[in-house]
Amino acid sequence: MRYEKHKRKKRKSTSILLVLLLLFGASAGYVYYQYKQGVNQSLEKINNENVENNINEKVFTFEGKKGQYGATNILLLGSDAREGDKVSRADTIMIAHYNEDKGSYKLTSIMRDIYLSIPGEGKHKINSAFMRGGPELMRKTIKENFDIDLQYYAIVDFQGFVQLVDEAFPKGVEINVEKRMEEYVDVPLEPGLQKLNGDQMLSFVRFRHDAIGDFGRVQRQQQALQAIGEQLSGIQTIPKLPKLVGVVKPYINTNMDTGDILFMAKDFFGKDRGSIETFRIPIENGYRDANIKGEGAVLELDLEENKEAFHQFLTQ
Repeated sequence: MRYEKHKRKKRKSTSILLVLLLLFGASAGYVYYQYKQGVNQSLEKINNENVENNINEKVFTFEGKKGQYGATNILLLGSDAREGDKVSRADTIMIAHYNEDKGSYKLTSIMRDIYLSIPGEGKHKINSAFMRGGPELMRKTIKENFDIDLQYYAIVDFQGFVQLVDEAFPKGVEINVEKRMEEYVDVPLEPGLQKLNGDQMLSFVRFRHDAIGDFGRVQRQQQALQAIGEQLSGIQTIPKLPKLVGVVKPYINTNMDTGDILFMAKDFFGKDRGSIETFRIPIENGYRDANIKGEGAVLELDLEENKEAFHQFLTQ
């Protein structure tokens, strides 16, 4: 009798294990299928529109390490594939901060006209570090000047941003356009609260031809990412993540594994959280405008003041 009971218990445990394995296999299969569907969708679009996209063909070294305050710091660089094979200055420089233990997400924007020391190159605008030595020289520049460690990098082509917005928000992202935007943007925008598609959102985050110039552009970039994060958040977003990551993958050059990207995204959308905290270098009253021969208009920092504020932001 005891033997029969033991046999039945063993069969039940084996059945449960098999069911769990089948569920795990089905889930993994679904994730892979959705991811590949997203990748193929973007590749087909690139081929159909005959768009030159060489971002994934470049191989970069990156000797990063985990941040000293326990966070994973990811260097985000905005690029434009329409420049072909030319390695240009970084159009956008941001650092995403993810702290798994605290469940916190922060975002720092570094303005591209900051004038500081680039290791081995002398003093130049920070955005030229990418042109001079790829993401690794940008990492070294940020480490030398601000003592911030960066573990990963992601160079994102702006068309990847467009495709991500259109896939995630078929009806557009709701955002307030504070003024008419028409100079040096592909799609002019009218003021007012409205829903923007991918091309319109790209105009919103790239516009800078007004009185406050690049300061306004950085503010809009942070506003746009916050709006996207808030409107995408929630448990219902998680099943969409594999395809969304697949859609943007052909437009990204990164040293992060796809699994790491999915894990961080799942953690972000699957938890209750407040808004993404944002920060900007330079800080208010921590810089002065200058004009340097060969560089043009630049921002000269009070480096120690900005460095101290940066570390304070990461530890609060």
